[in-house]
Amino acid sequence: MTVLFHCPYCGTKVKDNESYCIKCGKHLPEDMHNRLIVSKGFNKFWYLPVAIIFLLGLSIGGFYLFLENQTAQAKDYYSDGEKSAQEGNYKEAKDFFEKALDQKENFPQALNAIEFMDIAIRIQTKLDNAAKHLAKQEYQEALSKIVETESSLKNYNGSVVKKLVNEIVLTRNTIKIDQLKSQLQDEPSIAELKILLWEADSIKNSEAEKITTNIRNQIIDYTYSKASEQLNKRHFSDAQTLVNDGLIYAPESEKLESLQTAIENERVAFETAQQRRIESAISTAEQERKQNKNDAIELVNVEIQNNNQGKLVVKGKVKSVATIPINTILVEYDLLTKEGEKFKSNEVYVFPDTLYPNEVGEFEFTHFDISDKANEIKVKVTKTKWYTDK
Repeated sequence: MTVLFHCPYCGTKVKDNESYCIKCGKHLPEDMHNRLIVSKGFNKFWYLPVAIIFLLGLSIGGFYLFLENQTAQAKDYYSDGEKSAQEGNYKEAKDFFEKALDQKENFPQALNAIEFMDIAIRIQTKLDNAAKHLAKQEYQEALSKIVETESSLKNYNGSVVKKLVNEIVLTRNTIKIDQLKSQLQDEPSIAELKILLWEADSIKNSEAEKITTNIRNQIIDYTYSKASEQLNKRHFSDAQTLVNDGLIYAPESEKLESLQTAIENERVAFETAQQRRIESAISTAEQERKQNKNDAIELVNVEIQNNNQGKLVVKGKVKSVATIPINTILVEYDLLTKEGEKFKSNEVYVFPDTLYPNEVGEFEFTHFDISDKANEIKVKVTKTKWYTDK
């Protein structure tokens, strides 16, 4: 059996007759037994696994720090993108989100944000195009652009989505208001006004409220005048239909509600004792004239003016000087030229329907068929009639 000897200091193979190690140069021990044992402290092969482990740890640590730095940078870019999106700078925001994705490939939030920024940019472009159409008064084209934007946001939510929705609503309302103003300048018919009223009422801002009030007042004036004409002709059903229709568009109109009461009172009077009530009213009026030279109704004032549409409006006030409540007060008046020649007579009911002693009522009638200037026409109240409960 062959015995292998080694240098106890570096582990190199040596011969039994050698006194010095040919590798490390140290003096070999005389005792051959010591040459059989290799010093563990000097085994050069142990350095390799230690070095490998150290380098592997260093590499892993460096790579981890690299990844951490990339993630932090990606988050910073993403945060910058969110700020730009909040400010409405969607192209700039998209650039930040793309940089974030470059820093961190597995970043689904950034990928989704990029996709949404593309949608936001398209929406902003359409809003800009809508504004251009609006400047040219191309209202339908402008509104069509708004419709295209709304469907794009159905599956999204968040503050930026809310901001976009608000911009869409604001732009749509601006277009509709400008369109309404343009249509009103063309003096639309009463049927067209009713349609425009619903459109104006659907827009929730202060400017639209003013337009809504203006349209509603026009409908009230028209309804009151036309229903009064029918009532004066004793066409009670037609008058009631007109008032009911008007109340659909102006449900809180005291003027129309008062006329509605007057129509019903006239209807009852006509159906039960038309002639008796008329004769009683005439008789009562004559007796009151004898007792009081001012009658039961005192004219406070009457005036004539033009409304915003240039139509002639007669309006005034009367006061009850009676000692009991009176109702269904009818004022008759003549329209005269400057020279005093009568060219039209008319009747109008006072509202509220019932006046108590010393109470003041009002009357108003719009002559849609007369567009003369008010300062060229005179008005003269010729008679007042009323009913009493006794």
